[in-house]
Amino acid sequence: MTEMITLLTQLSGLGQNVLWVGFLVFLRVGAAMAILPAFGEQAVPPRVKLVIALVFTAVVAPAVSSNVASVAIGSTTPFVTEVIAGLLIGIGLRLFIHALQIAASIIAQATTISQLFAGTGPDPQPAIGNILVMAGLSLALAAGLHLHVVELLILSYGPLPAGQFPGASDMADWGLDQISKAFSLGFSLAAPFVVASFIYNVAIGVINRAMPSLMVSLIGAPALAAGGLLLLAVITPLLLLVWMTALETFVAAPFQVSP
Repeated sequence: MTEMITLLTQLSGLGQNVLWVGFLVFLRVGAAMAILPAFGEQAVPPRVKLVIALVFTAVVAPAVSSNVASVAIGSTTPFVTEVIAGLLIGIGLRLFIHALQIAASIIAQATTISQLFAGTGPDPQPAIGNILVMAGLSLALAAGLHLHVVELLILSYGPLPAGQFPGASDMADWGLDQISKAFSLGFSLAAPFVVASFIYNVAIGVINRAMPSLMVSLIGAPALAAGGLLLLAVITPLLLLVWMTALETFVAAPFQVSP
């Protein structure tokens, strides 16, 4: 009888450790899941997000149990540190969606199709924003975004140990670097449209100077919109390939800061 009581006591202590590790992992996974691309979209119901977070927790927890088990049980500090770590991971990936939205805004203004297809999604986006975002999310999921997220969460316990606050200066440098890369990527994706629009407007200006009586606006605006849509249909696969390459580069070294 005494041996049974001793065994039950040991099992209860083991169960407490398992629950503690699982809860801390869930805090990090849940915070990241709230803003991750695809999984954290506004169109995804909260209950579905909760189930996805629990599934990711079940996958990640066994791989990082040795890193999390050292955190003292009952401490309140990990409640904050794990949420911060999860938000950093989610923000790093969410910036790639913002890069697509930035590119879409530039393309829309350059090709005068800023209202086409707008307002068809949960987030108001100009012109082709919804098309690029949905295409990017579909491509990322087809390329194994869920596997990359699991890998990123597991490896994050190296630079972001459980129960420890990240360095403020390091995170500031990392955040500025990621934001600058997002804007740079967005402009790079839109560059062909900006160049084509510039050349087209210069040509229209020359034609207008040569033939002042010609109603250039009646001819130029529809032609620019049609040319923009044609260029979009031709170059979108290449744009998404560049975007996907940048996303995979980030996943390979998520916390690396450019010199």
